Amino acid sequence: MFYFIVNPNAGGGRGLRVWNDTKKFLNKRHEEYEVYFTAAPGDARQKARELTENCGEERSIIAVGGDGTMNEVVDGLSLNCPIVLGYLPAGSGNDLGRSLQLPKNRKRLIRKVISDSYVERIDYGVLSCGCQECHNRRFMVSSGIGFDAAVCHDLLDSRTKDSMNRMCLGKLSYFMTGLREFLFARPVKGYILLDGSRKVEFNHILFISAHIHPYEGGGFCFAPQADPTDGKLAICVASTRNKLKLVPILLGAKRKGLKNCSGVRFFECREAHIHIDRPLAVHTDGESCRFQTDIDVRCVEKQLKMMV
Repeated sequence: MFYFIVNPNAGGGRGLRVWNDTKKFLNKRHEEYEVYFTAAPGDARQKARELTENCGEERSIIAVGGDGTMNEVVDGLSLNCPIVLGYLPAGSGNDLGRSLQLPKNRKRLIRKVISDSYVERIDYGVLSCGCQECHNRRFMVSSGIGFDAAVCHDLLDSRTKDSMNRMCLGKLSYFMTGLREFLFARPVKGYILLDGSRKVEFNHILFISAHIHPYEGGGFCFAPQADPTDGKLAICVASTRNKLKLVPILLGAKRKGLKNCSGVRFFECREAHIHIDRPLAVHTDGESCRFQTDIDVRCVEKQLKMMV
């Protein structure tokens, strides 16, 4: 028995198209399934909670949508119930699908996740901050503060993004929003405390991202060393006085994965406390966690069973 949580509006309607093809595949194979459609933010989280609270039997729950839909599903799960998760990416970014190397061809994707997949235990992350709504919020891909989160905030509020997604121009909306945030970006002072013992200070932070998987923001590989099975966070800190240096940082991350680059430092840890001197945008898997000066992130090792 499969339980599907579908965001039909993901990717400018791609979510519904992926579901319609999935339904045909299920019906052809006479598979048992139930489907739940989301209509507003928070619906996927609520449905995941309802499906897993007080449930003694194993349940296979498959999210159809973008990384934000998957984020809500993971955040809503009651992990006292035995669960196997699946993901059919249908958003504009699809960083989780990229990291899991899921097929881009829709028919191959559906066949692999539903019938040809195997189950692997993977890590997830947890963000804690001053916002009660986002306190102890789980994330699958990454969490961040600063420039990358500001782009996510703008995209969530953007009417242009939905229009461009419908015209298959989702990547252009990322570029335009990123350019706007780049023009307004101002570095801040702050520090990161790794595993409660190592403190590293920075004078010109543009963003700090904490990764379970390598990609975020629609294909930017800010943490090529990230491994979703090693029980660690991969931390990327972009800190430079001259924000023009952010351009080669972004180009490097987009082209072949960010490695040795001026203005960037990498760390690995199981948990980190991040402090900055001025409130900046925070995100988990592209979803807004408002503006914060202090956040805590940690990795929970191999507690999710995932169809890959």
